[in-house]
Amino acid sequence: MAELRLSPAVGRGSGSPLTWPEEAVEPRLTVDHCLKCNICTAACPVMAVTEAFMGPKAVGPQAERFRHPHLPIPDDSVSWCSACGTCSRVCPHGVAVAEINLQAKARLVEQRGAPLRDRLISRPEMIGRLARPLARAFNWALESRPLRWALEATFGIHRQAPLPKVQRRTLRSRMPERCVRAPDEVPASEGRPVAYFHGCGAEHYEPWVGEATIAVLEALGCKVVLPPQRCCGLPLQSNGLFDAARRYARANLSTLSPFAEAGYPIIGSSTSCTLALKHDYRVVLGLEGQASAWVAGATWDLCEFILWELAEAWEATERAEVPGHALYHAPCQLRSHGIGYPAVELLRRVPGLTLTISDSECCGVAGTYGLKRERYRVAADVGAGLFEQVQASGAEFVITDSETCRWWIERHTGVPAFHPVEILARSLGLESFRTRENGAAPAVQVFPGYVHRHS
Repeated sequence: MAELRLSPAVGRGSGSPLTWPEEAVEPRLTVDHCLKCNICTAACPVMAVTEAFMGPKAVGPQAERFRHPHLPIPDDSVSWCSACGTCSRVCPHGVAVAEINLQAKARLVEQRGAPLRDRLISRPEMIGRLARPLARAFNWALESRPLRWALEATFGIHRQAPLPKVQRRTLRSRMPERCVRAPDEVPASEGRPVAYFHGCGAEHYEPWVGEATIAVLEALGCKVVLPPQRCCGLPLQSNGLFDAARRYARANLSTLSPFAEAGYPIIGSSTSCTLALKHDYRVVLGLEGQASAWVAGATWDLCEFILWELAEAWEATERAEVPGHALYHAPCQLRSHGIGYPAVELLRRVPGLTLTISDSECCGVAGTYGLKRERYRVAADVGAGLFEQVQASGAEFVITDSETCRWWIERHTGVPAFHPVEILARSLGLESFRTRENGAAPAVQVFPGYVHRHS
């Protein structure tokens, strides 16, 4: 498995061979490292499918040299950047290309404003809370063709874009005994205490992923608690709404830092959320300080934590067969962690599972990017190679760490997609959490005990 190079400020806390820098690197300070080699341009998945985007070098380090901090940004080509992070990962000189582009997009929003559409789709936590009392009607509306056409015409959300269904019961409402406000509220018990950052996906849209995460961690000797938390803020950041993103980030730093300082690993099942905690709060949003440093150093992606910290317990377990052929796709945000593909290392040890590794750089959706009417076709073209590989491989299901990738791949291939932890849970003989959600009847049987698509 090839190792991925680190972008300027991405690394790892104690326990892994990678280390965090003491201070985050300001992206603009890396501009002059650019030698115009165009490696980022050649690797950019967006530039490969549209002429609207001039490329990461042109709108990033090259344009940044001419951007005055108090003058308007002259062109909006940078708005076509999907923030997949490929450019920063492949740069041999350590230029923070993607981070520079994100900050430039935020300046565009400051000077031109953001459409209502962007302000809505960048708040999945708010949508989940407001829609939950009317979840059945809300989810029906998402499947109504006339209403989706109306949504596209009025708000600019593409009629074919996958919009996740809101669940009537959140993860936290199912497990109130695990919700604690501070480390001193955690009762003494056996097992290594860990704090779970579930994010909006597991809280409002895929609570079965959160349940599987907790069950797997506890089967491997941990005691999981749910600290207070907000949306990680990444959707707001990606849409250039930095002020709102910083409010969410500061709220999370305030509630998570006591757990980090007390020695709790902070585990996330959404690889984009954990990248925000590890990297984006400090480097992109500029939130330096003791709290952000504590949280960055304590945060682990779920499969990363299992592979590095719970390896002995994982190897000691008896694992049941999970028969089937799956294609694993590494999301862009996971690649930006600089930790390789820990899920692949774990999945290869699951008996009966045949695994094909995706050779695509990006699925195309990039969070909310692919939901937008004017970006949908670009996003679909970026992911076309992946969709073709899913079909050509004959995979019965897809495994990927990001919720938006799962929804996007399912929509474009018709093949069900799972989080790696669901496969690990099945192999450990744990409960099939999807079958419990709202009493929904299975639509597609993938392997025993797992079902696809719920209302």
